[in-house]
Amino acid sequence: MPHLPLASFRSPLWGLRPSWGLPRSHPLSTQSELHGFPISRKNREAKQKRLREKQAALEAGIARNSKSPTESSKAWSPKEVVLYEIPTEPGEKKDVSGCLPPAYSPQYVEAAWYSWWVREGFFKPEYQAQLPQATGETFSMCIPPPNVTGSLHIGHALTVAIQDALVRWHRMRGDQVLWIPGSDHAGIATQAVVEKQLWKERGVRRHELSRKDFLREVWQWKEVKGGEICEQLRALGASLDWDRDCFTMDAGFSEAVTEAFVRLYKAGLLYRNRQLVNWSCALKSAISDIEVENRPLPGRTELRLPGCPTPVSFGLLVSIAFPVDGEPDAEVVVGTTRPETLPGDMAVAVHPDDSRYTHLHGRQLRHPLTGQLLPLITDSAVHPHVGTGAVKVTPAHSPADAEMGARHGLSPLNVIAEDGTMTSLCGDWLQGLHRFVAREKIMSALKERGLFRGLQNHPMVLPICSRSGDVVEYLLKSQWFVRCQEMGDQAAKAVESGALELSPAFHRKNWQHWFSHIGDWCVSRQLWWGHQIPAYLVIEEHVEGDREDCWVVGRSEAEAREVAAELTGRPGAELVLERDPDVLDTWFSSALFPFSALGWPQKTPDLARFYPLSLLETGSDLLLFWVGRMVMLGTQLTGQLPFSKVLLHPMVRDRQGRKMSKSLGNVLDPRDIISGVELQVLQEKLRSGNLDPTELAIATAAQEKDFPHGIPECGTDALRFALCSHGVLGGDLRLSASEVQSYRHFCNKIWNALRFILNVLGEKFVPQPAEELSPSSPMDAWILSRLALAAQECERGFLARELSLVTHALYHFWLHNLCDVYLEAVKPVLWRSPCPPGPPQVLFSCADLGLRLLAPLMPYLAEELWQRLPPRPGCPNAPSISIAPYPSAQNLEHWRQPELEQRFSQVQEVVQALRALRASYQLTKARPQVLLQSSDPGEQELFKAFLEPLSTLGRCGAVDLLPPSAAAPSGWAQASLSETVQVYMELQGLVDPQTQLPLLAARRHKLQKQLDGLISRTPSEGEAETQRQQRLSSLQLELSKLDKAASHLRQLMDESPAPGSSEL
Repeated sequence: MPHLPLASFRSPLWGLRPSWGLPRSHPLSTQSELHGFPISRKNREAKQKRLREKQAALEAGIARNSKSPTESSKAWSPKEVVLYEIPTEPGEKKDVSGCLPPAYSPQYVEAAWYSWWVREGFFKPEYQAQLPQATGETFSMCIPPPNVTGSLHIGHALTVAIQDALVRWHRMRGDQVLWIPGSDHAGIATQAVVEKQLWKERGVRRHELSRKDFLREVWQWKEVKGGEICEQLRALGASLDWDRDCFTMDAGFSEAVTEAFVRLYKAGLLYRNRQLVNWSCALKSAISDIEVENRPLPGRTELRLPGCPTPVSFGLLVSIAFPVDGEPDAEVVVGTTRPETLPGDMAVAVHPDDSRYTHLHGRQLRHPLTGQLLPLITDSAVHPHVGTGAVKVTPAHSPADAEMGARHGLSPLNVIAEDGTMTSLCGDWLQGLHRFVAREKIMSALKERGLFRGLQNHPMVLPICSRSGDVVEYLLKSQWFVRCQEMGDQAAKAVESGALELSPAFHRKNWQHWFSHIGDWCVSRQLWWGHQIPAYLVIEEHVEGDREDCWVVGRSEAEAREVAAELTGRPGAELVLERDPDVLDTWFSSALFPFSALGWPQKTPDLARFYPLSLLETGSDLLLFWVGRMVMLGTQLTGQLPFSKVLLHPMVRDRQGRKMSKSLGNVLDPRDIISGVELQVLQEKLRSGNLDPTELAIATAAQEKDFPHGIPECGTDALRFALCSHGVLGGDLRLSASEVQSYRHFCNKIWNALRFILNVLGEKFVPQPAEELSPSSPMDAWILSRLALAAQECERGFLARELSLVTHALYHFWLHNLCDVYLEAVKPVLWRSPCPPGPPQVLFSCADLGLRLLAPLMPYLAEELWQRLPPRPGCPNAPSISIAPYPSAQNLEHWRQPELEQRFSQVQEVVQALRALRASYQLTKARPQVLLQSSDPGEQELFKAFLEPLSTLGRCGAVDLLPPSAAAPSGWAQASLSETVQVYMELQGLVDPQTQLPLLAARRHKLQKQLDGLISRTPSEGEAETQRQQRLSSLQLELSKLDKAASHLRQLMDESPAPGSSEL
């Protein structure tokens, strides 16, 4: 078909959407018997009644001008659940021989497919290598291993949705794909869970068991409880290769951890030293930086802490006087937020240029508790304008003070023990007291001695252990550390050189800053569950008390004994070795995941084929603690970057902007969105947790506000699509249940479209090859062009890994192009007898290619519907859409007609004008005649080609062209589309002015009231001015249309006067 002539460019109107708040009056399911399910008049009337009620509700909501659609507290109506009840063994293919149910039901659609996909091996790279479209390329990725203790929340679901969409796209385009599943042993979290269970069920503490017996209990717990995450991943449709599933405590993984430790030690990158570490007194273990939550406090704040009998106040600055030795009336006042560390003070420091203390340089002060002499030192790290300008120096309990103490040769004094009590070095009056109980006793002692100088509010940042809720202490401990400077420099250079690509690119700044300031990494943890450190202390019978400990490292005790023998010069058999009881930080083993999951240190085929990984996709919050450490250790241990590209998605937050956290009670289980859940069940989950009473009250109130009627069943596909619709550049994601529910409605739209198409095709339909399909009408040409454009946009989005481009393209094609325009426009053609062959072939291609485009994002819905399409003759059909070829933009390029699409936007403008005229004159059932007049010959040719679609889409009678020179028909409604185009609609005999004018007056009064209210009210905080102006313009335009319609109705009355006429 020749392309239509072009006029000047006009922005396309993507489909014929009614304005927001107005319902559609052309649902597909009300106009035909679809695929074997007749629609009765009773059902049709019931549906029309619901539509009218929905319209009334929406208009009422607009009139109130209060809540946005996503904030509405209107109860959702539970949809009818349809179940797949045909007996099907796990792994057997689902029976799709029957008719489609009349409406989309997620439980029906999602049944049986996943186990069949797995059994058939579709997710295995060995299967994909045999596909006809195989490219010979590989694509490998690993899932960020979730903690075995818990369950996935909506943040994890975002990771899965993005990764699985990318994986499925690569698989369909013919790449050999490996997506590795795995779970993390989560040392602290798992041990805490099992310890609680032992105490609750048997009244047994961990230390009452041997280490071996306790670890047996943990493994038993893991076998019973550790599979929940796998079930969630399967429910989300994650196409992982389950035969390669790994666990960070498996034998192979443990071998990799030991090998990594030994190699790093031999390379001089691992050492043991006594340094300050983050310490959780509740856990009695060192913790990593990522497990420290730095909580800002505005001032005085009371917190309940584990092990402390009373609430503790923080955010207070205590002023303490240190008397100057030899000057009875002289003192230096020091401000501190930590009076409990006062017994460990070794000096008082001031800035060397602070004139207030120049005369005291070199003097000594008396300790306010012990009376011992402390030096007054000068250090440029002191901020003279903060507090009094004088600070106490406690090298054993502050990282900053430790650095200062090292510069001035101060010896640290440990005054807080591992369990958070005061040590014997504090004296009998404090020894054994909880540190925050001791704080109050110290304050009282200062007051008694007359050295207390005041208390004031002081904003501060308090380090909290995210695992226990306790305040983190800084303690001097002998631990194992990884030297990070050299490896960190390499990681920074990899990004700087472009060898490692971070996306979005703005993360590069954080990366470079972190690695330029990186310190050594403490990897010792005082736990039993985890990888026990492969280091051994050599116990010698005649060791002098002040001699440094002798440690050796080995892959086994035998290897360590050989090293010890060589080191000491004594026979190995005579030596006594004692293995370090500590385990390694969980992040150490996680940092090895990209290559240890592939069999490293063994030279496995998987390691050779799939390492380095093609892509690492994860949340932006893990960039430094996980991604950075993987890059450091991967490069050091394998000689290669573990991946060359990193894709980081934003954080998922609740509607209050808080990070999803179990400790806040604001996590959402994706299964609750998939299957739906009542509010009572959500709140019961909160009560069964371990939330602080304050946080429980906050979380309960938030649930009642966000989910007053619970969460409706949305299905996996809708959830995945909603998650992928948010771009990685869009900032933190605040997902609402109403947003996911809207995509369930989108699923239903696709479902109805396929029922319609299958009904049209019938049982004897034979598809043409796509490359042979040529459009037989302008409408066919337009929809095929839009389909080709959708394929082009999807390809662009997947290549750029910007899935919001893909979801946008698919949503607009399916909803606004296919359903709202083409299906409606082509119906009169399809009902002709005989039906022309072109439109059914076009419908088939739209369904086949459209579902394949959709499959990476909505795998269940796409599979369910695609399996029911008739096969193309002469070519082997893929057994599943998950391995069917993904539509290539290049192969569909011959359908692209951008000029036609641009011109068709003018047709859509005419349709909108016709619908607006019908709405203005309340022409609900009438089908008025329409005339189009244009002074542009090109526009006349365009409208002539689309007269029938204009009639159908505009819901009018016959549409004809009026010659450019002809006069406007008398008594017809008129709308000007441009300087060249006029639209006329017949009203004679269709409109009763006496009836319509009062209705128009009522509508005008209502809209005017809304306009006046919008103008008079003060914009609410956070309300976008552009949205407000758009609303004002919309109301003013609607009022103008009503005024024009009222004026025209008066003209009709003047021409045919009737008694009792009313005026607006």
